Parts: sequence; C-alpha cells; structure tokens
Amino acid sequence: MKRLILTRHAKSSWDDPATPDHDRPLNERGRAAAAELGVWLASRGYVPGEVLCSDALRTRKTWSGLAPALPGTPILNLKPALYHAGPDVMLAVLRHASADCVMMIGHNPGIAEFAGRLVARPPVSSEFNRYPTGATLVCDFNAETWAEVGFGSAATVDFIVPKEVVA
Repeated sequence: MKRLILTRHAKSSWDDPATPDHDRPLNERGRAAAAELGVWLASRGYVPGEVLCSDALRTRKTWSGLAPALPGTPILNLKPALYHAGPDVMLAVLRHASADCVMMIGHNPGIAEFAGRLVARPPVSSEFNRYPTGATLVCDFNAETWAEVGFGSAATVDFIVPKEVVA
C-alpha cells in the first residue's frame, strides 16, 4: 500500500509585482493555513516519510509552515520539475519516490488535473476540481512500489481545503 498526500501551496503574496513568480512568498493567510494544515495532517496520522516539493518559494514555505506539527523528519526532496508541472511530469516524479507515505507539494493548474486523474472516484467536495490554495488530497494506491501507480488507480481517503480545517 502506498499513500500520497497531494497539497497545493498555501496562499501566496502578490504585494510586489516585480517579484518573479518563482520567488513569491506566502502571505499572512497562507502562513496561517500551512500551520493549520500541519496540525490537521498530524491529528489524522497523515505523516509523510518523504516530501516531493517544487523548488518555488511558496511551496517550500508551505512545507516549512506545516512541518513543525508533524512527528519525525521526512526526507525533503526539492524537485524543480514540479514547478508548474503537468500531470504526466508529476506522475513521473512520484514514480521515483521511496517512502510508503509521500507528500507532494505543487501548483495549479497541474495539481488539480493530476488529482482528478489519479483518483478512481473524486471526493465529494465542491472545491475538488478547483483545487484552491492549500487544498490537500490524501489517497491510497494498492501497489507495492511507486513505479506501479497510475492514473485512475487511487482510492480517495480524505480531502480538505484551508477554510474547512478545524485544527
């Protein structure tokens, strides 16, 4: 069994229009949401052994915001290929993961399409197709290795967006 925690970065700042997209930080709401998401994940036992994270500042800050609430020290792998990646690239990166429970942190529109294509049945949420900032899908694959996983083969376990988090 393999578990994926698929998270879109938390809300980022647009305060400085001169800041390159790759270097945009989280805004105050995003920092709070990341921390709350970490508590939510820990409270449900959704704890990754490995994190595959886009190398953009907002994805890295999302991870650093939620990580303190999680027990243990997962392996953090910054993956430049995940920056605005599409579903095929995201799947290729995931297939090289090593831990049984992996968190992937990325960007829309790719992450929304990736989530939609992974699950056999989408969660019952009006937010799933939109996959707003901080949205997190937890899904399981009946597979021995990540190399075996594919589209349409994941079972939805949970789905949350920041406005629904009750930490």
